[in-house]
Amino acid sequence: MGRGDKKTKKGKIFKGSFGKSRPVTVKTKAPVAKVSAAKEASADKAAK
Repeated sequence: MGRGDKKTKKGKIFKGSFGKSRPVTVKTKAPVAKVSAAKEASADKAAK
């Protein structure tokens, strides 16, 4: 149960694959952009 075992995290890192024991995490910047867009919208309403 080491690098050659495709079912373990270490084996998946060695193989370069993803699955249950090594899920793919996707980082997105969309929530940050939505917050700044909401602030801009409220600032535009306040300016009028």
